[in-house]
Amino acid sequence: MLAKKTSAGHGLGSMLIVTMLALPAQAGPPERIELPRIENAFRLGPRLYSGGEPRGEEAFAALKALGVRTVISVDGATPDVEMARKFGIRYAHLPIGYDGVPREQAIRIVKAARTLPGPVFVHCHHGKHRGPAAAAACGLANEGWTHEQAASWLEQAGTDPGYRGLLAAAREFNPPSPEELDRAGSDFPERAKVPALVDMMVRIDGRWDHLKDARKAGFRASGDHLDADPPHEALQLVEHFRESRRLDEARSRGDDFARKLESAEAEAESLRKALRNLADHPDPTAARAAEDAFAVMSRGCTDCHSRHRDR
Repeated sequence: MLAKKTSAGHGLGSMLIVTMLALPAQAGPPERIELPRIENAFRLGPRLYSGGEPRGEEAFAALKALGVRTVISVDGATPDVEMARKFGIRYAHLPIGYDGVPREQAIRIVKAARTLPGPVFVHCHHGKHRGPAAAAACGLANEGWTHEQAASWLEQAGTDPGYRGLLAAAREFNPPSPEELDRAGSDFPERAKVPALVDMMVRIDGRWDHLKDARKAGFRASGDHLDADPPHEALQLVEHFRESRRLDEARSRGDDFARKLESAEAEAESLRKALRNLADHPDPTAARAAEDAFAVMSRGCTDCHSRHRDR
């Protein structure tokens, strides 16, 4: 009889242990961490990190030091798979847009974070909008977060409230059922094929980042882009906007989008001329003209994004 009680006691203890292991680990609030060459980095839980795109050996070495074994990119840019492999890190490329996280893709991201070797680092370009939204879905499904915690996390990450679709990922996403997870499969490519217009916008975003960095230094090449020539960067924007207008996908978006691209091309050309003049005549008048041209283009980008990217 005693043996049966002992056996039953051991069985109950085993069940309790199994139940405890099945529960998500209870983590504290998201914690900002400093990682070299990675913007907006946070520790969200024992197996989950979020931030901007890792850039170069120093960034991937820092992720390896954290124990990260998988990086999930939700950005449209091509991941640096070779650099990740050098540090024993696997990439999964599951891009999303600024307009939200489709449930099917959210479930794939959740399953990748759950089944690929962890800990996992989720990133977009700057780690402020799409990456945090994807990480919020992972937090809700894999870390035991509430919708309130997920919404609070997006606020902490600096996600723009204008991205209503991304905010919905925190406020409305419910963890997937076993059947949904099974349907998601296990195909997590290291590099996903993205539409031509998305690829072009990634290129535009990169050139614009170079110009923003140069602006901080008085429109001189600086920081990570010491070899970048500001007038040339603006010229590349002109060409990218021109090429974008030729794409079938751009044409299919209607007349307003076509006009926005045409305006952006003209604004980029005005900025190029202003920057060229500043390089040739570095005086206060030329500097003000360059700043004005930059501001005009910045406003145009914001307006176009609000109409065609963020909804």
